[in-house]
Amino acid sequence: MSLAIEAALGTHVGLVRKRNEDSGYVGRRLLAVADGLGGHAAGDVASNTVIDVLKSHDRQVPVEDLATTLGGAIFEASDALRSRAAGDPSVRGMGTTLVAVLWSGDHAVFGNIGDSRIYQLRDGELTAVSEDHVYERLVHDAADVPDLPPKLARFLDGRADGRSPDLTVRELKAGDRFLLCSDGLSSVVDIHDIHMALRSHSGPNQTVDRLIEAALACGAPDNVTALVADVRASSDSETPS
Repeated sequence: MSLAIEAALGTHVGLVRKRNEDSGYVGRRLLAVADGLGGHAAGDVASNTVIDVLKSHDRQVPVEDLATTLGGAIFEASDALRSRAAGDPSVRGMGTTLVAVLWSGDHAVFGNIGDSRIYQLRDGELTAVSEDHVYERLVHDAADVPDLPPKLARFLDGRADGRSPDLTVRELKAGDRFLLCSDGLSSVVDIHDIHMALRSHSGPNQTVDRLIEAALACGAPDNVTALVADVRASSDSETPS
């Protein structure tokens, strides 16, 4: 059985920030959300730069090459950040988180660096595909470590030291639904409400709107970006090349 993915993307500046530093992309084989780091120089430039590089890798690849292709694309994006900063002092220090999905056939690779998130809804159950790269989650017995900073431990900023992404290959099934989102959604909307929105019978566009409205109802102190993707059965003629 062939599979196809129907996806929708939405973003909102939120109710506090003056600039939207999130970026996203829905392609034929690639889905991605990047969240420029607040407080860093040119977070919007960082997220847009990374997404622009990833777009060039939006193509079908053999299943066995999914992880190396997405991993290589993310490292290429990091190199682009370094080159951009080297040529423009005004954007030095910029950085971004990233979640991305590259799929082929009945498998996909999920990439993550930072604290943007990927959730999977399968048979009504919601699970996290990604893990937040923050110190309190990555340090053993973090609660007992004094003065542990509540900061990101990994993100893309052009440096290679410890900033490699997590890459996970999973089998897809018709009926799966995925959410890629910035922490402007996941940090303010209760996971139960996210689950209920994803379990609704609404299509991706309506579900994205519902999630963003939920974040706005919670005050939306940060930019909000949501990408909802539905996996469905398709004929071979429908499957994108």
